[in-house]
Amino acid sequence: MLPFLKINRNIRSLRRYWNIARVLSSYGFDHVLEMLGLTDMLARSKRLFLREKADIAHLSAAQRMRLALEELGPTFIKLGQLLSTRPDIIPPPFVREFEKLQDSVPGFSFEELKVQVERELHAPLATFFTMIDPVPLAAASIAQVHRARLTTGEDVVIKVRRPGVVEVVESDISALMGLAQLAERHVSGSELYDPVGVVREFARTIRREMDFTREGHTIEKFRDNFSGTKWMFFPRVHWKQTSRGVLTLAYVEGIKVSDLGSLERAGLDRRVIARRGADAFLEMVLNHGFFHGDPHPGNVMILPDNVICLLDYGIVGRLDEELRAFLSNTLFAIINRDMDEVISLLLFAGDISDNLNIRALKRDLSNFIDGYYEIPLQEVEVGRMLMEFIEIITLYNIRIQPDLMLLAKSLVIIEGMGRNLDPAFDMVEHIRPFMEKALQQKYSPRRIYRDINSILLSYLKLARDLPRDMKEIVNRVNRNQFKIDLEHRGLDKFTADFDRSINRLSSSLILAALIIGSSIIMQTSSGPQLLGFPKLAFLGYTVAGMIGLWLVYAIIRSGRL
Repeated sequence: MLPFLKINRNIRSLRRYWNIARVLSSYGFDHVLEMLGLTDMLARSKRLFLREKADIAHLSAAQRMRLALEELGPTFIKLGQLLSTRPDIIPPPFVREFEKLQDSVPGFSFEELKVQVERELHAPLATFFTMIDPVPLAAASIAQVHRARLTTGEDVVIKVRRPGVVEVVESDISALMGLAQLAERHVSGSELYDPVGVVREFARTIRREMDFTREGHTIEKFRDNFSGTKWMFFPRVHWKQTSRGVLTLAYVEGIKVSDLGSLERAGLDRRVIARRGADAFLEMVLNHGFFHGDPHPGNVMILPDNVICLLDYGIVGRLDEELRAFLSNTLFAIINRDMDEVISLLLFAGDISDNLNIRALKRDLSNFIDGYYEIPLQEVEVGRMLMEFIEIITLYNIRIQPDLMLLAKSLVIIEGMGRNLDPAFDMVEHIRPFMEKALQQKYSPRRIYRDINSILLSYLKLARDLPRDMKEIVNRVNRNQFKIDLEHRGLDKFTADFDRSINRLSSSLILAALIIGSSIIMQTSSGPQLLGFPKLAFLGYTVAGMIGLWLVYAIIRSGRL
């Protein structure tokens, strides 16, 4: 049985596996299919589909993979965009290429939009809207956006989910999960990158992005977090006209933050905008632990009086208290060039492999920090410094939370916008007060008391549970029910190849036995005859010939003569 048949018997998923194999093979990634143990599928794709495209021979592997993801469609484009925020998983050339992936597709028709909105809102279109512009403001793989007007006369924008996209995404997620499971079984060292975990993270992210009620609640959470900040504006959610597949927001008239000429003509202060943008983002990260994950210039609008409005809340990042403390302490140590503190924080908070070369890590981090000694603090790009720091520690297989990767990329964008608005923009100046406040809170009497209390409660729980746990272990040993599960990684491919070889050897022995037995029978004159020879001998030769042809075909198909 082909390996992929064990993954998912759903016909749509099987078709998707074939399509993935075809695209990867056509872009020169036959070795990827071989690594996944899909040699049978690879052989068929070579016979049934076109071979590697001739016009891509001059492209790098990263460029070819980007083109392959674009050809595979929206779900894989989204996956590539997610991987572009994970330099701990893919090499830098792939990160740079995947950042170029464009999530833009032709819009669907107004008739389809009408059917979709009425299905989602359970009422005719005229019940809620007096006008919907048939020309979309933007169209992407998940949804498209239109201007509209409510029956109350308010101008709004509606975000409508693309028809059938949920089914397509779920089918692709199923295929990706199957491929991730194959990678864990067949690719040596894949456990360092946790492919199944990456697919689960991606599935969670894209499912949240397709649920527009979540996005509406996200907007309201940001509004509550900045309720006392007059220079931050968040569009109002019209809940009566919102569902899982339709999001209706108040229309916001403003100027894109990247349109410097229009900002100048409107009399807006670019320095104030840069300062406010940095302070708002750092407030999200270091105080709220909940930040906008896609703050590119197209999602940042400037309103009168230098008010900032963020758009598109489909991607957000979350940092728990422990991760925020790690981030604050690490940035503070790097900016103050305290290498010993950086190493201490990594050893305490990082997910470190058993074979970590601490001496080499200290050397590389020392070189990294030394590189910033001669640079004035106002010229330090904090976002790029954090990205460089993450790249170094990922070389040593130190696992970092995905949200921290998303934060580093977002910080690079925010800092770039700040310097574009104000050439004298200094992120260190903005970030230092937040970190100092975080450190003051860390060593405040209330925080110390809370930490001590938490530690004592943990030890008390351990002391209470330890006798019971030890008794349970002893009882299991006495009843011969104590089991230790051992998992061998990387042996599945060897086992499959070994089984295939044994099967071929057994077939060869049967073939030889049939030929020898038929030859012996051929010498006798007893039994039914055909043309003066025993029929049983003819039958034996026929079966032997069929087995021989099958063996030759299997060997040629495997490509291993």
